[in-house]
Amino acid sequence: MSAPTSERPQTVPDAAVRDRVLEACRRAREAARAVRPLTRAAKDAVLLAAADALDAAAPQVAAANRDDLADGERAGLAQGLLDRLRLDEPRVAATAAALRDLAALPDPVGEVVRGQRLANGLEVRQTRVPMGVVAMVYEARPNVTVDAAGLALKSGNAVVLRGGSAAAHTNRALVGVLREVLTAHGLPADAVTLLDGPREEVRHLMTARGLVDLLIPRGGADLIRTVVEGSTVPVVETGVGNCHVVVDAAADLAKAVAIAVNAKAHRPSVCNAAETLLVHRAVAADFLPLVVPALDAAGVTLHGDAEVVAAAAAAGVRAESASDDDWGREYLSLDLAVRVVDDLDAALAHVRRWSTGHTEAIVSEDVGAVRRFVAEVDAAAVMVNASTRFTDGGELGLGAEIGISTQKPARPRSDGAGR
Repeated sequence: MSAPTSERPQTVPDAAVRDRVLEACRRAREAARAVRPLTRAAKDAVLLAAADALDAAAPQVAAANRDDLADGERAGLAQGLLDRLRLDEPRVAATAAALRDLAALPDPVGEVVRGQRLANGLEVRQTRVPMGVVAMVYEARPNVTVDAAGLALKSGNAVVLRGGSAAAHTNRALVGVLREVLTAHGLPADAVTLLDGPREEVRHLMTARGLVDLLIPRGGADLIRTVVEGSTVPVVETGVGNCHVVVDAAADLAKAVAIAVNAKAHRPSVCNAAETLLVHRAVAADFLPLVVPALDAAGVTLHGDAEVVAAAAAAGVRAESASDDDWGREYLSLDLAVRVVDDLDAALAHVRRWSTGHTEAIVSEDVGAVRRFVAEVDAAAVMVNASTRFTDGGELGLGAEIGISTQKPARPRSDGAGR
């Protein structure tokens, strides 16, 4: 594999870091000129070749990832972060499959969004075109490296990637594979560029106005806030996920149990995992004895109000008393806040107060309740009788995913902190 960057230096003067970042962006901008005019067939051929190359390199990528995992365990990373970091051979295969799904999608470049002929005979067309250079700043999610690169190439753009240090070995291996594929297809390797130096790189990437056309942060609230507030480059904000599942009075309770368990326990370390379960009082007496043991069997620790704690005790399950910290928390672990609410009004009020605008779900057979929930909830995705885990590019049939955008100013919380 060709090395995309040099090893991470120990100490580098800030001016040297700035110059290296800007030079990388200039090279990416030059590479974007070669990617921009590619036909759909040419772009899809690169994506399919990259998928095949990732499959072939899966043992090497997984070995690099084991090095990152070992470093993370020594550094005391939480289990949720380690799960985000993990890219074993099955996950490499899934990442390659996402590239194939992406290649199967229509080419967004050249699509006419709308148009009209004016009274004077002038024809006006709004057409999708590449942006140029897209930069991505993200944390310990090495699959994002491939997803972002694939989406950039499909849309005719070059990409500059700045992954977290926790995934350094894995990101180098992945980008090495992608750059070799680009070279083999007669394209500049710098169409996929990895920055792998000190943290100051992020600051210089945020201010590379004129070289970077769009910057996307993906990670924790602190990272997103730093990039959104400090960038002079246009930013697409991807929000953290304090996601709710609301079990309505008219819910199919068996369906609600399955959705609650899947939304929380399928992969708790990701942003579309549910963090709070809200139960309508009208069904609480019947639903809690069903869902509490099911969640407990899945290894979930419950943080509940007084009614939930009592119902858990009756089922022989221990639940911790919830506080405001629990309602506003993105656990990213096998923890779930559970609350009984008086009615749909109370459920909507809770969601409005604590939601981060990512994904909200309702389980109900009442068409009126569903329509009201969909109309009133302010989130990037709203699910009806489905798990929050469906908020994903692949699950929604959109191929690889660059992030879930909430694209709103930080919403105040009770503690005064933004989301």
